[in-house]
Amino acid sequence: MQHIPHPISPLEYSETFAVRTYEIDHCKRATIPALIRLMQEAAMQNVIQLGVSVWDLEAQNISWVLLRKSMQVFRLPGLGEHIRVLTCPTGFDRRFTYRDYKIFGADEELLIQSSSAWLLMDMVSRRMASIPPFILDFESKMPAPENCLPRPDFRFPKFTEAHFTKVFEVNWHDLDFNLHLNNTLYIQWMLEAMPHEMLQQKRVAGMEVLYRSESRWNDVVHSETQVLDEHTYLHRLFKKGEEKELAMALSKWV
Repeated sequence: MQHIPHPISPLEYSETFAVRTYEIDHCKRATIPALIRLMQEAAMQNVIQLGVSVWDLEAQNISWVLLRKSMQVFRLPGLGEHIRVLTCPTGFDRRFTYRDYKIFGADEELLIQSSSAWLLMDMVSRRMASIPPFILDFESKMPAPENCLPRPDFRFPKFTEAHFTKVFEVNWHDLDFNLHLNNTLYIQWMLEAMPHEMLQQKRVAGMEVLYRSESRWNDVVHSETQVLDEHTYLHRLFKKGEEKELAMALSKWV
């Protein structure tokens, strides 16, 4: 029987999944987009449990928006492997909130860890909203700093040249419940614009992602990748004719 460590916070949530056939690559390993979807699913169940989901906040016209994500990948689980996805809110900083994720394999082997930063958006004005007091009240139950991952704080080099490019159109089934392009697809589309040999022979060891803007139905999105060195790639998503990127990322491969 698998031993599950004592929770680091009463706000902690975990759920066990089996890696399914439609979540694997040619090596029978779970893909990065599939694993991020499981992290998102665990986080959604957590906020529903805590009463702070997007639906709980509808009456106040506010909603959660993912801003930054940092991820380290130690091993990708294989087909049929049972994994435990753990997530917990980890703190506040002015108008930002933070959430950690960890994915464990058998015998609590740490496979992946990820930290993320979120903000609340006023769905009417489309501006950043203040965190309501009833959400700030959770701070006393959050884990001690030494039990949290480093917060996602990074800077990207300047994007100067596209070595690989792909173009996507946002279809109806690419949208989330806010009618925006699902944030997992931002990462998937950035990873699609990679050299074939990297996708075929290597795997992602880490990613840092910055979400800058929303994308909607029928948008045409360009994904560009710049090679920084043999293991490091810079990515950006943007809509043609608009200077501001939808998202940027830095990926490490092994």
